[in-house]
Amino acid sequence: MKNLPRVIGTYTSDQPGSLLFVSGGVHGNEPSGVDALRRVFEALEKAGPEISGTIVGVAGNRFALEKNVRYLDEDLNRVWTGERVVRKGARTSEDREREEVIAILEQYPSGDFTKRYFLDCHTTSSATLPYISVQEVNDNDRWAHNFPTYIIRGFSDLVEGCIDHYLSRIGITGFVFEAGSHEDPKAVENHEGMIWLALHEACGLDLETIPNYPGCVTRFSEENSPEQKTFEIFYRHGRKDGDDFAMVQGFSNFQPVKKGELLAIHQGQEVISERDAFIFMPLYQKQGSDGFFLVREV
Repeated sequence: MKNLPRVIGTYTSDQPGSLLFVSGGVHGNEPSGVDALRRVFEALEKAGPEISGTIVGVAGNRFALEKNVRYLDEDLNRVWTGERVVRKGARTSEDREREEVIAILEQYPSGDFTKRYFLDCHTTSSATLPYISVQEVNDNDRWAHNFPTYIIRGFSDLVEGCIDHYLSRIGITGFVFEAGSHEDPKAVENHEGMIWLALHEACGLDLETIPNYPGCVTRFSEENSPEQKTFEIFYRHGRKDGDDFAMVQGFSNFQPVKKGELLAIHQGQEVISERDAFIFMPLYQKQGSDGFFLVREV
């Protein structure tokens, strides 16, 4: 990730159509989205397929990616509030990163496209099946259900300042895609598969024109991903920097938990599940303000 450019790649056939804006590495310890974008643009340049519109791939937190840390001064995925976006003058490293990403996006205004879509690529600190996190505004939820994996509603409603919240707020349709854990060797493959599927859905790409198709697309959609189900978040357990917080070891995303089950120790106090549910995003890293979430199937 040394000397990583902000724009990983762009591709167009100069045909009218949609914009697909893909971001990777918004958290610096989650490089698989960047690696997947490199693969996609290399294949696009080699094959030269026709698409309707444009795909743009950007790196999120470049300096954190270089150091392989989640962030430098503050979480880049918490600084996209309306107040922070309009405030003049960057105060932190992540402010500067956000401003540069927005400057790239502004080069692709809505008037130049039939529609604009986004895809924000992430991984998790705990073991997980691939899943989509979608905010229920615009037509995001309907769009998300075009893709073959678990779907989570409500994350951005509980956590302020996420990039998908900002992009949805300015009228772009899309979602966050979590491709696996940070260490999962399948995460890059899942990210690449999702990008190809999104490019097919948004810009009409004929996937059979891509070298080695079906490859990662089939492995992601038919082997690595679970059958599509929809969940919603009903509880968030937050933590602050400096808190003594430790998850009980061994939880993975979407694992069932029982009422009364011990989930974590926070500031010396036991955190007990108050109902039967599924655990979501249990925190197994030092950085992060979200201890865990509880979700239910809908």
